[in-house]
Amino acid sequence: MVNGSHFDYIIIGNGLAGLQLALKMASDAFFDDKQIALIDPSTKEVDDKTWSFWETEPSQWRDLPYKSWRKAKIFTSEKTIDLELAPYAYKSIKAIDFYNYAKSTLQKCNNIHFLIDEVVSLVEDENVLVTTVASHFTANHVFDSRVPDAFYQDSESIKINQHFKGIVIKTNSAIFDEDHFTMMDYRLKDGPQTTFTYVLPFSKHEALIEFTYFTEHTVDEAIYDSYIAQYINDYLKIDDYKIIASEKGNIPMTTFPFDSYNTNSITKIGTGGGWVKPSTGYSFKHTEKKVVKIIENVKANRAPSANLFKNKYKFYDKVFLKVIKDENHKGEWIFQQFYDKNSIATMLRFLDEESTFAEELKIMSSLFSWSFIKAFFKTL
Repeated sequence: MVNGSHFDYIIIGNGLAGLQLALKMASDAFFDDKQIALIDPSTKEVDDKTWSFWETEPSQWRDLPYKSWRKAKIFTSEKTIDLELAPYAYKSIKAIDFYNYAKSTLQKCNNIHFLIDEVVSLVEDENVLVTTVASHFTANHVFDSRVPDAFYQDSESIKINQHFKGIVIKTNSAIFDEDHFTMMDYRLKDGPQTTFTYVLPFSKHEALIEFTYFTEHTVDEAIYDSYIAQYINDYLKIDDYKIIASEKGNIPMTTFPFDSYNTNSITKIGTGGGWVKPSTGYSFKHTEKKVVKIIENVKANRAPSANLFKNKYKFYDKVFLKVIKDENHKGEWIFQQFYDKNSIATMLRFLDEESTFAEELKIMSSLFSWSFIKAFFKTL
């Protein structure tokens, strides 16, 4: 496109939120006569992460998941919890598969344009002026996935880092039970704080092993490596394996008011819009739902960001984060109570923000403790 081109919509960032939004626009005839640009400095040709999520069938993602599971385990220092997930399935999608699917689908649309560039600034006037490193454009509305600068300076909000490193290993022997994944294993800890191991067996010979922290601070990469190696040796009892891939990440679990940065002509999306579930760090299905709501709002001539969040779940998440911040070692107890005292279907509906008030009361009662009472009143 030429310098100064005008678009109906510009999407900044070709990550999960930007591409899901563009795909939903591409599938709706309402947007057929709208000019849409996606701006990102990356061509998205690197398999840089794995997205995992639960859902019931049918799925709009069809054959994209690399692997799915119907059974899970949670290990604590006190017990093993076996989970039958039906009617849900837990699924993993490789980022590169999602990127390739999205790009191949969107490139067939004559009204959708990929611009390899980096946005420098946005200025709102009659239209939004989008200035990039190489050019400038205007748009009626901008969907911006960049995290606001204010997030990094903010000291008022609760901020817990869900930070992790994972490696994919391959073994000569048939080691793994590919029908079960390990959602959380708390038996190996880095001191009195919330840390756990996560295991996704892709086959009998291949699995992702990830060591995760829910803490305010981060750690050096060598720390993750040490715990991963210890887990493989002590708990999986594997001494002969090859590392075939690795990934690192840091997901914000926070009460920062991302949605307050929405304006009449700019809507924050993705991590930059607060779409990551604060109490879990999951984003794939929450992104899917928020994209659907945005499309509904646009077609109804409402602000795209209208009613994207439910206040009661913001409150629940804030109470959880307050406990984790003040008493970080409580993480194991919290998740043991969550999954031991409630049905898995109830828990997943709660985490999907689809639960009934009766289910929420039951979940809250399972967590009844002085820690939660204090956090509840502090949050109020």
